[in-house]
Amino acid sequence: METRANHVWVGAVTLILLGLLALFIVWLARLGTADQKEYDIFFNQSVAGLANGSEVTFAGVPIGQVSQIRLWEDDPGFVRVRIRVEPDAAILVGTTATLQSSFTGVSTILLDGARRNAPPITCETTACPEGAPVIPPKAGGFGEIIANAPLLLERLATLTERLTMLLSDSNQGEIAGILRNTNEISQALADTAPQTERTLAELQVTLREASNALVGFERVTGSADRVLNSTDRLLNQEGAALADEVRKTLNTANQAAEALTATLQDAQPAAQQLSQSTIPAANATLEDLRATSRALRQVTEKIENEGVSSLIGGQNLPTYDPDE
Repeated sequence: METRANHVWVGAVTLILLGLLALFIVWLARLGTADQKEYDIFFNQSVAGLANGSEVTFAGVPIGQVSQIRLWEDDPGFVRVRIRVEPDAAILVGTTATLQSSFTGVSTILLDGARRNAPPITCETTACPEGAPVIPPKAGGFGEIIANAPLLLERLATLTERLTMLLSDSNQGEIAGILRNTNEISQALADTAPQTERTLAELQVTLREASNALVGFERVTGSADRVLNSTDRLLNQEGAALADEVRKTLNTANQAAEALTATLQDAQPAAQQLSQSTIPAANATLEDLRATSRALRQVTEKIENEGVSSLIGGQNLPTYDPDE
């Protein structure tokens, strides 16, 4: 009985010592993590491969680990990941968290992007919906690919199926026909290449002539501008003097017209007298002169034909025949 009692005491003491050792280890663990900082990260993607105790690195340097992974109660579309990092880790404003996956299935959290002289991330500089400052997430390239691998495989399978349908026997025949038509078109283009070159050469000549014509037009336009400038200068500089001369000429013409009008008014009575008395008398005189001229012509002709004696002789009487 005494031996059995000793074994019971030894077992009890051993269990007590083991319990004290466990409590001491837990106390040491809590003592080591008491000064660590806690942050929350809200991922709106799958966090497959991430577990409690997963490593947290800053620019590749281990600074902490994941302490808790939960679906966010306010929005189940987000996964809340709480991390603990060393107290001297520079978690500044601008720092982002990336979920980095690997082919082995183990995921880690990579922190980077801290800006120099920026304030640290605290509840005063960012939100604290769950009692810890929030580090904004950033989609990681390789991790995003790993997370979306099932979707990529599904789309790849769909693409392969559609390519198989596209490359069926009937479609291959259609593609062969298209290639033959393309070859014929290429041959036709090759056959028309010389004509195309000639057309291009003619087009270049035409463009050159058009350019020369444009240059000539610009010269004509320049000459016209110079003429217009000269005309404008002539009108502006000499137009005033010319206008004065024209005004003087018009005044002189007006004066001459007024003088002619007065002269005509003065000559109107004389013209009436001339037409009423002088001209009829002159006409009568002209008639008398015409009669006198005819008489003198008759006398002259008689002298020429019969002599001077015909003027002084009597007039011959006609012969009288008693039988008649």
